[in-house]
Parts: sequence; C-alpha cells; structure tokens
Amino acid sequence: MYVCLCMGVCDREIREAMNEGACSVSEVMECTGAGTRCGSCQPTIAKLVGDGEAAPPPRRLTMAPVSSAA
Repeated sequence: MYVCLCMGVCDREIREAMNEGACSVSEVMECTGAGTRCGSCQPTIAKLVGDGEAAPPPRRLTMAPVSSAA
C-alpha cells in the first residue's frame, strides 16, 4: 500500500527503513523521502512507527465565492 503518493513510498519501504534502524517519523522521512513534500502522510508514518511525532497535515484553504456588487 502506498503511504506517500508524492514520493511513491509504500509501507513495505517504511518497514524496511524501520528494520534498518529508523525509529522516528523524521528518521523514516530522511531514509525514504516519504512525508517530505506535502506532509499529509506524516500521521500515517507515525502510526507505522508507533509514535505521535508527526506534524499535523497542512491546512487546505478554501476560497469563499466572491459576490459581485453591481
């Protein structure tokens, strides 16, 4: 299963990084590149690693429609 679509990193690669010694979200990010672009996968990486270190996902702002005053 892909965890990080931006960087094309799957859960298998994250588990391999953990088996090789990565034991935090930041270490997994450094080893695999996962979570380094948009960051929305960091909570999933944190679940796989088993810690709560991940930053909250970036906020998406929605634009309100602009009414045209004539």
